Amino acid sequence: MPKQIVRHAPYLRRYARALSGSQREGDDLVRAAMERLLDGSIVLDEALPLRTALYKALHAVWNGTNPEQAERSAVDQRLQSMTPDRRAALLLVGVEDFLPREAAQVLGVSVDELDRRMSGAEADLDRQLATDVLIIEDESIIALDLTRLVRELGHNVVGVCMTRDEAVDMARQSTPGLILSDIRLADGSSGIDAASLILQELDVPVIYITAFPEHLLTGERPEPAFLITKPFREEAVKAIIAQALFFHNPRSARQTPPRHADL
Repeated sequence: MPKQIVRHAPYLRRYARALSGSQREGDDLVRAAMERLLDGSIVLDEALPLRTALYKALHAVWNGTNPEQAERSAVDQRLQSMTPDRRAALLLVGVEDFLPREAAQVLGVSVDELDRRMSGAEADLDRQLATDVLIIEDESIIALDLTRLVRELGHNVVGVCMTRDEAVDMARQSTPGLILSDIRLADGSSGIDAASLILQELDVPVIYITAFPEHLLTGERPEPAFLITKPFREEAVKAIIAQALFFHNPRSARQTPPRHADL
């Protein structure tokens, strides 16, 4: 496969994982798109820049499989009104940093329709029920910025922790509804380890924050479903929080053991 395409693969995985709510489903979606490009069953739109054309090809596969439909009845009702089209628009502009014109090209819609979907997504965010958020971050400025953003979205920050052990203790005390975690912490411990320990006791969605997203987007091992890249944009934080809460399905509503999609 051409190197120009391969270098976009990690970011296609990031997008597909957030879109589907699962590392496995997201990576399968990227793999299927690459296979169909190779066998010629879908072709890149040569009128578009390569990056835009690749995301458009990914959507062609996604639209044909609708991987989330089987999960729809079990999805947390807090964001049930956020349709797949609105979520895709929010992710493309907020996380993948496409211009509205480019996002419209990926989705195959007009710019006016893209604007309507974005407006609908913002309205959905305004209706999102508040939850308690635990922030695991050892850089004080970043922690303050995350705290501000989370509160602006209407959520409550139950604590900011700088180490794995502190985070585990705080989670036991506060039982958060969402965790935002850095990967590398002040004492050399790992945010992934902290989240793993917390998930042994609590059922909570986890969003990881890292300056090196490529290291967690290889598709070769268990990796995060929800990832924010440092330095982060406010739109990206809002969009990924929306996706994580949308797909979180409490254990009490499950008939099968939980998937560790966040790890």
